[in-house]
Amino acid sequence: MLAVGLMSGTSLDGIDAALVRIEPRNSSYALELLRFRTEPFDDDLARALRAALPPHSASALELAELNRAMGIAFARAARAVAGALTIDYVASHGQTIFHDGPRHLTLQIADPFVIREALHATVCFDFRSADCAVGGHGAPLVPYVDALLLADRDEDRVAVNIGGIANITALPRCSEPNDVIAFDTGPGVMLIDAFVHARTGGERSMDEDGELAANGTIDALLLEAMLADPYFAAAPPKSTGRERFGAHFLHAHPRLAECSLEDGAATLTELTARTIALGVRHSGLAGARVLCSGGGARNLSILTALSRALPEARIETSDAVGLPIDAKEAIAFAVLGYETLRERAANVPRVTGASRAVPLGAIAPLNVRELLAEVERECLSM
Repeated sequence: MLAVGLMSGTSLDGIDAALVRIEPRNSSYALELLRFRTEPFDDDLARALRAALPPHSASALELAELNRAMGIAFARAARAVAGALTIDYVASHGQTIFHDGPRHLTLQIADPFVIREALHATVCFDFRSADCAVGGHGAPLVPYVDALLLADRDEDRVAVNIGGIANITALPRCSEPNDVIAFDTGPGVMLIDAFVHARTGGERSMDEDGELAANGTIDALLLEAMLADPYFAAAPPKSTGRERFGAHFLHAHPRLAECSLEDGAATLTELTARTIALGVRHSGLAGARVLCSGGGARNLSILTALSRALPEARIETSDAVGLPIDAKEAIAFAVLGYETLRERAANVPRVTGASRAVPLGAIAPLNVRELLAEVERECLSM
């Protein structure tokens, strides 16, 4: 069947929309990416979103307005990638507006009923709450899909997603979903983006291709101070977000204000690479094939620094195994949406800290009887 996966992450660079043909195959799925696009947020929506995110807070009215506006934006992205095709279902992660894993609190917005009416299709949404309800962090969830799509019989692999926050999934050879080790390692590009945006007065929003960092020098004392944050030494399960590694983290390290633009970018880039490497080593797969995805996988300075920090590993992007680096997360939620329709448990308790495995997601239904009948037919014929 045809599905649209929608994802907007902590980097706030827009809405990723993937149109995929998906069919169950034994314990995994056969996937074909038909189209992918990233729809940037318009300026007004981006400002409203940043004003609502920690360390700021939004009123109930502001959140309600933002939920609807995000629903409209997500629907527009889904409609654009679907074109004239009839879609069987949409799987929308939404935009995380608050996340505190240890307290089992998470909130994603983007009105699914607005998306449903625009696409005339069932929408699967709110994937994180079910895991929180059974004592989990609600994150990370993509490791389940990593195990289905990326585990290999002949080699150890580590999937690394470098978005605003970075996370890893350790996949020992022949691993099943419940065998994986996965957690958020800390900042991905979030701190780099915030630093560059602030230092350039908004003229730049990111370090394009890692060019600034490549021309800078790492401040060793500053890096040591940032690496002392207790999150990095904490044992999994663990998850994090803007609440810990937002712009306020930069203000907590005043030495950063003394750095040049290039030196600050180089130091924050090294922080990202070192903490990813620390996570990979903690997983026991430091010599594995490391497959990087997410917007940060386009930052050559991050990949170079990661290669230095993990010299025994083979650092590549997920493109090498047929999962485009920008589309991987949106594809993953299309898979999680199919799991919702099958009512299959799709969290990994050892990853999230949940007390048990549970089905994820809620459903905004449209012709759902026919859709579930088609799901059953496909599953019986695999």
